[in-house]
Amino acid sequence: MIEIVQLTKRYGTFTAVNGIDLVVPRGELFGFLGPNGAGKTTTMRMVAGILRPTAGSIRIAGIDIALEPVAAKARLGFIPDRPFIYEKLTGIEFLRFVAGLYGQEGSAIERRADELMEAFDLTEWRDELVESYSHGMRQKIIISSAFVHRPEVIVVDEPMVGLDPKAAKTLKDLFREYTRRGHTIMMSTHTLEVAQTMCDRIGIIQKGQIRACGTMDELRANAERGDEGLEEIFLRLTGDNVGRELAGVLDG
Repeated sequence: MIEIVQLTKRYGTFTAVNGIDLVVPRGELFGFLGPNGAGKTTTMRMVAGILRPTAGSIRIAGIDIALEPVAAKARLGFIPDRPFIYEKLTGIEFLRFVAGLYGQEGSAIERRADELMEAFDLTEWRDELVESYSHGMRQKIIISSAFVHRPEVIVVDEPMVGLDPKAAKTLKDLFREYTRRGHTIMMSTHTLEVAQTMCDRIGIIQKGQIRACGTMDELRANAERGDEGLEEIFLRLTGDNVGRELAGVLDG
């Protein structure tokens, strides 16, 4: 469903993403992890069609996003880490607007928008301008907009930021149901517990290259640590010098 081949992104002499290959099949929730500056968000934005790669290719549902961007993006929903919304629209108007971008309107969209707003406790705010929404409410309406046109693939960057516990559980349940129905999610997160409990497979990127990729059992086997959790594996693969750094700070 998502096919990445030799994906590369350079900014001048700096290589943010360095020739990565990855396939996320239909029905999978794939977790994409990495330390700050590892190339994680850059990769996600290229997959979403926001950034243009320096080299390599991306296919969404078999469609090359560089050759047929409109057709590829029609099958895609994107949830950014920093929501941007037209503040002079009401919540329901914003969902209608997004659906309209994908050529969808009518009673089915109205019903779907109402269901999403109810799921995220936004019903009483449906006719209020988005400028009056809190950060968490904006994140909820952005999440709703990614699902309103029922895309085949969702790309999501830090989905839990700003969400209260109830909304976070709603989103987790929505993700599980979405993949159970055969759709695909690629999710980046710094919350390792979320990745470990939710994701079918996990990829770890560092310095623009994928260091490890697989199920939790496969990651443990590759790290030769049969009982470690994701946090220990992540730190081992990305360079666990935190203890030494803290000791130096305290001793100094």
